[in-house]
Amino acid sequence: MSKIKDNIISFKNKLPEAVKLVAVSKTHTAEMIKEAYSTGQRIFGENKVQEMIAKHDELKDFDISWHLIGHLQRNKVKYIAEFVDLIHSVDSLKLLKEINKQAINNSRTINCLLQFHIASEDTKFGLNFEEAADILQSEEYKKLTNVKIVGVMGMASFTEDEVQVRSEFSSLRNIYNKLKNDFFSGSNNFREISMGMSNDWEIAIDTGSTMIRVGSIIFGYRNCNL
Repeated sequence: MSKIKDNIISFKNKLPEAVKLVAVSKTHTAEMIKEAYSTGQRIFGENKVQEMIAKHDELKDFDISWHLIGHLQRNKVKYIAEFVDLIHSVDSLKLLKEINKQAINNSRTINCLLQFHIASEDTKFGLNFEEAADILQSEEYKKLTNVKIVGVMGMASFTEDEVQVRSEFSSLRNIYNKLKNDFFSGSNNFREISMGMSNDWEIAIDTGSTMIRVGSIIFGYRNCNL
């Protein structure tokens, strides 16, 4: 058995059944994705639009669910609207409107997560609760027909301080609960909390994550020069 197959089977055995695994395949090859796929893994996450398109084209014969997990520029939405299954990184009404426009152009409804800034670092993108509430209360949002907000996403600070990480994940869970109560109480679709990566996935699951984004545990360390 290959190392990737070994890694993914071993890792999946540690996951609660209700938690989805997004295998983060950025900078890894299509052949490596095929190895993970052969174990039953179907959800793969990419950070960059251009790389996602190339892999999608190469792996068209595989029933892969592609997730865009990195920051998304509005002018690039049109390139993935035909096939992307979930966009994790919606952080503005303008982006949501563009996703809706391109979804209409492709006769699709595109699932989205609202990204929240929960970390101490200033470098990460994301909304706060008030900004999200403003979007969801706006008449512009209410007119969008081809996007579906199915949950929230956030990244904790990159730190060894587990208390801080747990606190940040708990804040995202609390945001999710408040949004569910205030805006999505009648929706069965709003159910995802995407949080947790290779270094903090256990804390994320312990604090309510339904979807973790893991790369190096499965594929090994990335070649960042690609």
